[in-house]
Amino acid sequence: MNILVCIKQVPDDSVEIHLNGEGAPDLANVTPVVNAFDTYALEMAARLKESSEGEVTVVCVGEDGAKNSLKNCLAVGADYAYLIKDDAFTGSDSRGISNILKNAAAKIEAETGKKFDLVFCGKEATDAALGQAGPMLAEELGVGVITNITEIALDGDKVTAKQETEEGYRTVETSAPCVVTVTKPEYDPRYPTIKNKMAARKKPIGDLAMGDLADVAADKVGEANAQVKTLKLYEPAKKEAGVKIQEETEEDSALKAVAMMADAKVF
Repeated sequence: MNILVCIKQVPDDSVEIHLNGEGAPDLANVTPVVNAFDTYALEMAARLKESSEGEVTVVCVGEDGAKNSLKNCLAVGADYAYLIKDDAFTGSDSRGISNILKNAAAKIEAETGKKFDLVFCGKEATDAALGQAGPMLAEELGVGVITNITEIALDGDKVTAKQETEEGYRTVETSAPCVVTVTKPEYDPRYPTIKNKMAARKKPIGDLAMGDLADVAADKVGEANAQVKTLKLYEPAKKEAGVKIQEETEEDSALKAVAMMADAKVF
């Protein structure tokens, strides 16, 4: 069982972020972390690996600082890690990123002599929330894709997954190799032990650049070739403070609430 997990380093989404004077997110004091949905993907991949005696490789398109996130991945179940970094990749949209990841996977397979059976991605990144990279990567690879999964099982080359939908859940099957995107399962990602952290520090992180990826489509990568562009960022409107209703009795509180809703023409 050979699994590839694609991660992205994003600003910590537990921190309230505001825009600076130039209209860009003020990230000066925000710690970058592994995208939350990617941590779920890695945990699911690690559990599948442990039940099937396989290996997990993580890859990230980013800058040198992303190596800290890759080290964290090595401490919680990943066996190998690669950083894909090149100035030519800066500003790539989901289409470009998926093309880069496809070629990175091919390069790693060629180097190791092992084909990836499954490719895991988070369902979306918490900084952009587009949710396109996983399906686009499947299109690039020419394989099936199952999105928004919370469980997965592998029997030979048959992949069975529990997919979350707006109406509930459904069971979906496809054949390996394939791509899956992961939403929050019923369990949380594991925490690294001190021993695993120390071991992760000693593990090398492979570096891949444009020159290593022979078939990258130059007309797909980079900001100039991005087909999806951010035109403007703005903060959501502040919610008005709520009204606390606390009359002498519960009946009086309910009557006052109904009267206030009637005045506001809620009904």
